[in-house]
Amino acid sequence: VDWRAVRFVVARPTMMSKGTVIKDALSKWAEKKGQNPAEATEIGLYGQYPPIEKMDASLSTLVHCEKLSLSTNSIEKITNLNGLKKLRILSLGRNNIKGFGGLEAVADTLEQLWISYNLIERTKGVGVLKKLKVLYMSNNKVKEWDEFNKLTDLPLLEDLVFVGNPLQEKYSTDEEWREQATKRLSKLKKLDGIPIVKEDMDEEGGEES
Repeated sequence: VDWRAVRFVVARPTMMSKGTVIKDALSKWAEKKGQNPAEATEIGLYGQYPPIEKMDASLSTLVHCEKLSLSTNSIEKITNLNGLKKLRILSLGRNNIKGFGGLEAVADTLEQLWISYNLIERTKGVGVLKKLKVLYMSNNKVKEWDEFNKLTDLPLLEDLVFVGNPLQEKYSTDEEWREQATKRLSKLKKLDGIPIVKEDMDEEGGEES
């Protein structure tokens, strides 16, 4: 064994790579797409290397963006969405996000939120999304019905993916999960990718049209 080489390797300082900043990611996107990000309606900044760690103020330039993907990065907080006045679809899956704070900036337009594979345990703040129809939040950390019940503040929600949360896994061996979830969110049309069939609707509401 060449111990001099070993000592050299051990003593060598570890270089911590900085995350990609939004400005640089947008520049790369523009070069690849041949498009001005400020004029684009759909922008994908997913899977950056090194990963994006912060949603910084450069996002405010995306005034025409309707669909934004920042999935598969290392983002911890949702911030700086104030300038995205036309945003309808936001993809934030596979990050390190712990809550819904920051979404109030797009509450008037956001229709779909894809935020699976994060670290969300509490759903505080989700209720501001009064236009939201689709919520994909599988494989997060929600454990309690009290947190799930806050989804009732979403009046237009019709498509929910919640599989992989501790709460869902607790009841996944029988029909109780589906029964309890649809009872609480009576307007859902699809749960965990499976359409909801309200077999007893006619019995409850009669045959009137």
